[in-house]
Order: sequence, then structure tokens, then C-alpha cells
Amino acid sequence: MSEPLVRPITVLIAAMGGEGGGVLTDWVVKAAEHAGLLVQSTSIPGVAQRTGATTYYVEIFPIPISELDGREPVFALYPSAGDVDLMIASELLEAGRAIQNGYVSPDRTVLIASTHRVYTIGERSDMADGRLDEGPVRRAAQELSRRALLSDFKRAADNAGSVLNAVILGAVAETSVLPMIKKDSFVAAIRTGGKAITSNLAGFEAGFQLAVSAKGQEVPAQSLVQPKISSRVERLINEVKDDPVPVREIIEHGVRRLASYQDLSYARLYLTRLSRVRAADMTHDKSLTQEAARQLALRMAYEDVVRVAQLKTARERMDRVRAEIKAAPGEPVRVTEFLKPGIEEICSLLPGVVARPLLRWAENRDLTEKLHVGLALKTSSVTGFLAMWLLARLRPIRRLGYRFREEQLMIDAWLNQVCAGAQRAPELAREIISCARLLKGYGETHRRGYKNYERIRKTLIAPALDGDMPLGDAVNGIEKAIAAALDNPDGLALGDVLLGTEDASKSAVAHAAE
Repeated sequence: MSEPLVRPITVLIAAMGGEGGGVLTDWVVKAAEHAGLLVQSTSIPGVAQRTGATTYYVEIFPIPISELDGREPVFALYPSAGDVDLMIASELLEAGRAIQNGYVSPDRTVLIASTHRVYTIGERSDMADGRLDEGPVRRAAQELSRRALLSDFKRAADNAGSVLNAVILGAVAETSVLPMIKKDSFVAAIRTGGKAITSNLAGFEAGFQLAVSAKGQEVPAQSLVQPKISSRVERLINEVKDDPVPVREIIEHGVRRLASYQDLSYARLYLTRLSRVRAADMTHDKSLTQEAARQLALRMAYEDVVRVAQLKTARERMDRVRAEIKAAPGEPVRVTEFLKPGIEEICSLLPGVVARPLLRWAENRDLTEKLHVGLALKTSSVTGFLAMWLLARLRPIRRLGYRFREEQLMIDAWLNQVCAGAQRAPELAREIISCARLLKGYGETHRRGYKNYERIRKTLIAPALDGDMPLGDAVNGIEKAIAAALDNPDGLALGDVLLGTEDASKSAVAHAAE
């Protein structure tokens, strides 16, 4: 009678460049060797950024070398779809990529994946909210694997003062996929590495305990600690305590954001403006107020050089940088900021009587995009930080600047349209609010967005508010126009949508008059 076939246990690790996928693989290999097992690993390195995956493949023969009597198993160099016992993903999208490629199967694969996100280039550059819908990935992970351990391992690593790969290794040690490798073998692998042993062991233990408590379900991430706020800001927030919870949460974020962005009076102006929308909002759940609160906060906290300087000199930013690179206490860290302010950014802080002629002069000579200053400031040095700190201290004069006044006029005009739209129909007001998604950034990005917004306002919003366009045509037209403008900021697709909507509306009006 022939002996039962024993096959290697297969492990596939999907990581991103710079996340330590290679180190994690080495730990798994060393742990297997410490347990007296034969093991083989191969890798497919990618680029050290979010645009490409880095994968590592490990095969472990589950019978100790001492029991093989000189026989050696045959290992494969690459994984096969449906033939992976343990799938490790360092980030949620990497888990989705592995599922899509068929490496995760419900009858075989245990999936360990971190749920934190590192946004792709496409997600970051999208004019709208280009973030991936995580729901389908999470559901697929649970439904298409034998067991799924999903948790924010990145946060667990930060809380433990460790690194992501050490926490994931702890979760691997707890799984039933590698029962022949005991916990002490994984610990020995970390110690053999000889680097950051204490912090790596702390992360390993955190991951192990996290997996113990998971019981096959997704482990909820710990709630974020709310930043400390002043008593005056707290009093402002208390003024909206009667709003529905979803609305109140958005408004609270808006108040904090604008108090930090400018000052307390600017945050109060936010609430005053929002009260107009609240009064016009006839929806039962105040959904118009909720969305207006979100977009109004973003519009009022527009990007400029002062805001950039504020963010780059914030204490919590340097703390975050040190945490991300795992800098030891007292270890020097060098940070260089690369800036390229143009004439528009410079003029934004000047009075209108000075800024307008300068901008016209640059525009007439086609110099708007060409006049800029390249800067490289080392904010980890005294002089570099001081220069950035002084720029951030220009916040009080922002109110006197050309762009501040222009932005406030545009915001008030937009809010007038929102309130007027709410009197006609909530659907119309909702689409007018959504037009704010076009107005972001600075320089050429902001100019294109505002130009597209103006085309939509003149062609669709104004006729709808005046009663010269059927309500349904206007709502559908604005929705399509926004989508076209976000997809193609140059305005070519937007022109086609506007022309089509306008023609259809004229035809409908003519038909109704007959």
C-alpha cells in the first residue's frame, strides 16, 4: 500500500515596495528552518511605490527533515491559482488583487489582510472622490476564503511602536495553516534577524493576540482619538447639538477645520452660512444641510501657500513623519519640502488693487503658468522651519488678500443658488451643492474647475432657477455635467453634455407649448 501523498504548504505574500515584504518572507523561511523543515522562497520584486505589487512565494514541506530519510520534495517556483494555503496581503487592495487573480479559494485558503489603505495614483488624482469602494473587497475576502482575518494591522503596529510586517507575522503564527511551526520558532526568526528586536517582538505579540481574539471575524480598528479643542470652539460646536447625529458630526469637523484654518470668527461664519441652508432644507433627515456642511467646509478652507505652511509646520506632522519612518527617540530626521509657488499663489495674499493688474499682465503675456519659484526648504533645520513657520504666520493677513475676497463672493453666490434650488426641489439643491466638487486646488486646476462650473451655472442652473427649464431635465443635466467635468477637466465632454441637455430641454418646452 502506497503512502499518502504529502504536498508542500504554500504561502503567497503580496506587499508594496518599502513595506518589508522581503523581511516578512525571510522570517517565515527562518522560522521553518528553525522548526527543522525544508523550505523554498522566490520573489517577484516590484517598484518601491504604490503603483506596483511586490510578491513573495514560499513553500514549506510539513514533514521534518529528520523524518525524510534523505528524500527531498519537489518545490514549485511560482504559485498557481486555487493552490494557495495561506494568502498574506499587506493592504486591502492587495487582498483584492489576489482574490481577482484567483489565488484565494473558499475550500483551501486562509487570508490574512490589513484593512488600511494606501491610495493609488488614480485614486489620488481623481477630481472627484476617486477612492475605491472597499465593501466588495471585504465581502469577497470573507466569502471566497476558508477563513479571513481582516484588521488594521498598520494601526496595531503604530500602537505597539513596531512595524507592519512584524504584526502580520504574529497573526501568521497564530493561524492553523502552519501547525508544525511553533511560536518560539517565529520568535527565534526575529531574534536571528538582529535588527530592532525589541520593537519587532512587540509587534509580533500584538499581531498574535489580535489573531487570537479575532475568531475568524474582522477585527474592528480602535477608534481614533479626537484632537484637543479649545473651550471656545467647543461652545461653537454645542450650538449644533440639536441637529441629527450624521449632520452634527460633519458640522463639528467643519468647525474644527475652519478654526484651525483661519480663526474662530471664520468658523462662526461657517455656522451662519450653514443656518441659511438649514432654514431652506425641507428634507426630513436634513440631508441637504449635511452635504452642504461638507462642501462648504472644503470651500472655505481652500488651498493656498499659508495653508500649506500651516500643515507642514504642525507639530503632529513631524510626529507622524517620525512614526512612519520608525525614528528612535533623539534620532535626527531630515525633511525637505519642495515648493513651487507661482504668480497666482503670490498674488492671492496681495490686495486686489495690486493683484488684479499683476494677474492681467501675466495672463496677457501667457506667463501665468511660467512664472514660478522653485524652493527646497529643509524644515528639519532651524532656518528652513523658521521660513515655513513665518509663512504660516501670515494667516491674519489672508483676509486682506485678493483670493480670500474672491472666494467669499463665490461661496455666497453658490449658497444663494443652493437655497433658491431648495425652494424648487431638494433634488435640484442637491445637484447645485454637488457642483462644489469642481472647485478645488489652485492654479490651473482651480481655473479649469471654476470655468466648468460657470458653464454649468449659466446653461443649466440659472434656467432651472428661473423656471425656464423643466426640473427633471435640469437635475439630470447637472448630474451628467458634473460627471463629465470631473472625468474630463478640459471641458470637451462637458460641452457635449451641455449641448445635448439644452437641445432636449428646448424640444420638451416646444412640445409642451403645442
